Amino acid sequence: MSTTTARTAVPALTAALALTLTGCTTGDAGTTRTQTQTNTRTTGTEDRPGHADVVARLAPSVVTIQTGNGLGSGVVLREDVVVSNAHVVGEAREVTVVYADGERSPGTVLATDTVTDLAVVRTERGDLPVPEYRTGLPRPGEIALAIGSPLGFENTVTAGIVSGLHRDIPGSAATTRSLVDLIQTDAPISPGNSGGALLDEQGRVIGVNEAYLPPETGAVSLGFAVPAATVLDVAEQLIADGEAEHPYLGVSLRGLTPAIRDTLGIQADHGAVVTAVDENGPAAAAGVRAGDVVTGFDDAEVRTVEDLLTALRGTEPGATVTLAVLRDGDRLEHTVDVTARTS
Repeated sequence: MSTTTARTAVPALTAALALTLTGCTTGDAGTTRTQTQTNTRTTGTEDRPGHADVVARLAPSVVTIQTGNGLGSGVVLREDVVVSNAHVVGEAREVTVVYADGERSPGTVLATDTVTDLAVVRTERGDLPVPEYRTGLPRPGEIALAIGSPLGFENTVTAGIVSGLHRDIPGSAATTRSLVDLIQTDAPISPGNSGGALLDEQGRVIGVNEAYLPPETGAVSLGFAVPAATVLDVAEQLIADGEAEHPYLGVSLRGLTPAIRDTLGIQADHGAVVTAVDENGPAAAAGVRAGDVVTGFDDAEVRTVEDLLTALRGTEPGATVTLAVLRDGDRLEHTVDVTARTS
């Protein structure tokens, strides 16, 4: 089954399951009327008026981005800059930004990063309300509110929970994007939601909506968002330098669960399992193999995938690090020269 994208897909997301990057809709976006709706199917939010207060407060921080033949969403990053997805803006360098109050202005695409599928757009209008970004990851089970413009319905709100962390979009594991360990949510996401905000119950931005698996794959409410920490890191680099540089190991990772431990016969009780290795990447050159369990990154203990990704984010490309791994019950150490990956 081929990968489906709403506009321009992130390279190498050639999923075995059809993936929809929820960036754009086609047609006359100018005929869309502002509409706000809340999906309470999974969370019982009809008895939680606090969510309405959060939405009213944060809605002005979410915009609609219109291109020549489609639209998506964006989140205010600075008073005159919004962040969105690279596949929302595509090749465009000039877009139209539509605000929650119905006004619109031109926007200039400053830069894009295809590795993380993020883009920054400078707006002609200033004094936009900047939301709080939550850099720590949420926990599975926390309330998640998605605001965006699905199918052109501006300022649409859907509600759900954080369903999981550190998700790889199906089919992309062999080409891991080193800084993208996606948040999974069941807050309904549709075409046009891409680039919009995923909020926690306090109204903090926990991620930028990225993609969903459409119903024809058998999925029910499987959506994904780029974590806020990644958004902030990449967006600031794009604004400052016009490109983002990422430390790169060249491995795909999974958490060590009892099922994986039993299936692979792994003799370890914690760590990050290497599921695939880029044959041209630094980890492969150092001797890391699929099936290895990473338990250490320099002086940092690695008990989870998050531990390894956190350590990697704090590493400059070009640095030499030591990976401690378990393989067939033996503890090995590999010296890895971390490289850089840019857009």
